Amino acid sequence: MFGIHDFELFLVAGILLNLTPGPDTVYILGRSIAQGHEAGIASALGISLGSIFHTCAAALGLSAILATSALAFGTIKLLGGGYLIFLGIKMIFDRRKQLSLPSNFRRRTSAAAFRQGILTNMLNPKVALFFLAFLPQFIDPASNMKIAAFITLGLTFVTTGTIWCLILAWFASAFSERLRANETISQWLNRTAGALFIFLGLRLATAK
Repeated sequence: MFGIHDFELFLVAGILLNLTPGPDTVYILGRSIAQGHEAGIASALGISLGSIFHTCAAALGLSAILATSALAFGTIKLLGGGYLIFLGIKMIFDRRKQLSLPSNFRRRTSAAAFRQGILTNMLNPKVALFFLAFLPQFIDPASNMKIAAFITLGLTFVTTGTIWCLILAWFASAFSERLRANETISQWLNRTAGALFIFLGLRLATAK
């Protein structure tokens, strides 16, 4: 549909990435523990809205530029595959320390948590780069419906991410204590996601 291929693999990779602790995880846990689960939920929804922004930016930007050139789109996919390999290697060898959760926020309302969640995600260049590298790997360069494909994949990723973020917000204390006490959990998630990203990049490089 829309030139999307290997959707199941995309779903698995997206869910695994969502489970991997990162800045969004730290922000949601920090807000939830400091202000309660309502602020945590507002943070999660803000981050999800930021992800929708990145989805639309990738869809409209790349599709508008590359709609008439399958070769250019294929080049973007190769560059993105290289970035995924780099990211995967970095995740595998990352020596993650215990999570350092923020506890003091200048504004402590749920509305402020929501707004900061949006900005935290939207203004993170690594998120934008990841969307540009990750989503094209599952879209046929010859597809005439790239915008629809980008949006479908992006919204799927946002949906699974939102579910996980809401779970984090609701059970923040238990999750933060587990991640703090057991560094192996985050390292295992990082290395598994890293291995999958390397696989995706190599799979693209060797595809005929």
